[in-house]
Amino acid sequence: MMDQARSAFSNLFGGEPLSYTRFSLARQVDGDNSHVEMKLAVDEEENIDNNMRGNHAKAAKPKRFNGCICYTAIAVIIFFLIGFMIGYLGYCRRVEPKVECGETESSETEEYFPEIPSRLFWPDLKAMLSEKLNNVEFLNTIRRLNENYVPREAGSQKDESLAFYLEDQFRKLKLSKVWHDEHFVKIQVKNSVQNSVTIMDAKGMVYLVENPEGYVAYSKVSTVNGTLVHANFGTKKDFEDVSSLVNGSLVIVRAGEITFAEKVANAESVNAIGVLIYMDRNKFPIVDADVPVFGHAHLGTGDPYTPGFPSFNHTQFPPSQSSGLPNIPVQTISRAGAEELFRNMEKDCPFTWKTDSSCRMVTLQNKTVKLAVKNVLKETRILNVFGVIKGFEEPEHYVVVGAQRDAWGPGAAKSSVGTALLLELAQIFSDMVLKDGFKPSRSIVFASWSAGDFGAVGATEWLEGYLSSLHLKAFTYINLDKAVLGTSNFKVSGSPLLYSLIEKVMQDVKHPVTGKSLYRDSNWINKVEKLSLDNAAFPFLAYSGIPAVSFSFCEDTDYPYLGTTMDTYGELVKKIPDLNKMARAAAEVAGQLMMKLTYGVELNLNYEMYNDKILSFVREMNQFRTDIKEMGLNLQWLYSARGDFFRATSKLTTDCKNAERTNRFVMKEINDRIMKVEYHFLSPYVSPRDSPFRHIFWGSGSHTLSALLEHLKLRQKNSGAFNQTLLKNQLALATWTIQGAANALSGDIWDIDNEF
Repeated sequence: MMDQARSAFSNLFGGEPLSYTRFSLARQVDGDNSHVEMKLAVDEEENIDNNMRGNHAKAAKPKRFNGCICYTAIAVIIFFLIGFMIGYLGYCRRVEPKVECGETESSETEEYFPEIPSRLFWPDLKAMLSEKLNNVEFLNTIRRLNENYVPREAGSQKDESLAFYLEDQFRKLKLSKVWHDEHFVKIQVKNSVQNSVTIMDAKGMVYLVENPEGYVAYSKVSTVNGTLVHANFGTKKDFEDVSSLVNGSLVIVRAGEITFAEKVANAESVNAIGVLIYMDRNKFPIVDADVPVFGHAHLGTGDPYTPGFPSFNHTQFPPSQSSGLPNIPVQTISRAGAEELFRNMEKDCPFTWKTDSSCRMVTLQNKTVKLAVKNVLKETRILNVFGVIKGFEEPEHYVVVGAQRDAWGPGAAKSSVGTALLLELAQIFSDMVLKDGFKPSRSIVFASWSAGDFGAVGATEWLEGYLSSLHLKAFTYINLDKAVLGTSNFKVSGSPLLYSLIEKVMQDVKHPVTGKSLYRDSNWINKVEKLSLDNAAFPFLAYSGIPAVSFSFCEDTDYPYLGTTMDTYGELVKKIPDLNKMARAAAEVAGQLMMKLTYGVELNLNYEMYNDKILSFVREMNQFRTDIKEMGLNLQWLYSARGDFFRATSKLTTDCKNAERTNRFVMKEINDRIMKVEYHFLSPYVSPRDSPFRHIFWGSGSHTLSALLEHLKLRQKNSGAFNQTLLKNQLALATWTIQGAANALSGDIWDIDNEF
């Protein structure tokens, strides 16, 4: 019986047992497809044919028995193929289609959420976020913050109470971890002796114009007296137009266009002895002319008395101060105070300024203005509050979402809206993780900063505390400050690494009033404004080299109440009747950014966008080829560095395409390279203490690309002020910073192919 079975089995498969077939396995990676080629050896095919013929002649059993076995074998094979196809199709549905590194998905059908670490598809996740946002009453949260925690100047009891309230709320949400850190910083506040603005006539008679309620933090404490000259907004161009009048005089400038600190720095550069700042009615249509104004004059961020290092209690460094502190006094005055000064001045302001008709250019010959600033430094404790939802695959990498908590005055638009968004997003994402199955690959850190009104002090001190490591962990900062200032426009500022992602979110999110997509202009990238010094996202990008984004719903004109005592909940609702809808839209923008940055296998940062930025810089440099040649220089090495960066990004994109997405170690190595792109545009040739904003594109100082171009222009405008040695250093260091970024992006040193 056993012999018969063996004979039948042998007949079925061709007689004598065959040797193992030799396979040639060739894995070919092309886009998403790979296949295996099987090649049978020719001699084995001939052997099979011979065996089959021989066994037909030798068959000892009836054909019926052989036929049954054949049918059984065929049935088994068919069932096996059916099972294989079911499994394969099920696997294909779960696997997210591969996209190119650094690019967002081209259509919604391609945006599948991977089974690991999440088990949700992108449309489901997006719908979940939208549904949860529909159930949030943002107005109630904003109103509660402005009723219970006003005023909340940095370090005050109300500021601290709100900090502990947020920390308690984070704990109730069952975030992975909740904590706070404390810093001891120096802020400047008003003295019991009031600041004053007075007018003196030729007889020595003194007339009080105003004891301002508002003030400018970090002003120089001194008293100055002299002619008063109007310099419009106080931009560099404005001071060039009145430079002959400004030397040795006080200046008065309008609020707006640029920060208070930049106005003061510009005035100081043309030898002004003091600055007054007011809000004109044309730009800020506030009925009450006596509304006080607050701001700061530090041309930088963070505690100016611990520049470049953190102000933790244990950091006992010798006394020092930031080079961005002004050397002249500066003070805000009300519009009523400014109009009183204009009554003692002559010459109408230029029509092109488009300002109030009361505006005048210079004080009468027999009149002078006296400014006395008596502010005092105060060391105060501030708290930053944090909560984190830890990622399921790469918890050591995180996106930070933050908002300023403090405010001089009520701060409804300035900080209450952002804080409300932060709190509600924490609630929503906690529910999505704990109840709805959302498993982000990377972590999400929620941060509430203090002392934002004094120049992003809380955020900057935190960055300074982790300068050497934070860029290796935090890969994006999303700023929620001033996210809703109007309804008509949607403006974005941030790193080019995030442009592609922002565009995709703009296409997904509808404007709550018009119902149209936020994506209206295909040329929006060329209209993106640089992050300003008073934006908390600025130190993340320019100081720490972490990609950052800040966005706002706004009008064509400035929101008039920022930095004033009229920044109340009531005025905010009057200005923006659809405040709840606008806050919901802002939360949806931030929420989609958070999800897209944390769920994918690869980081959603488009590093190739910097190719355009470098190319644009090279084109601008080419306009000065004649000047450069006259100095015995050339741009060969700059061209080479630009080419190396382009090749490095192309190689990284190729590595991404060829990478096995299920291999966590390979994808982590690629993500690490992507994360370092922004950081390597920080110039390694300047000190973080002396020049904290080292980013060559977005920072400030002589090492930046914009400073290099401005210096070249100076050679044409004013050759006597041009410094050729400085220019050579600027060009060399800028070239090597770009070359260093290319080398870092290339990967291992043996993969770098350039000649030094």
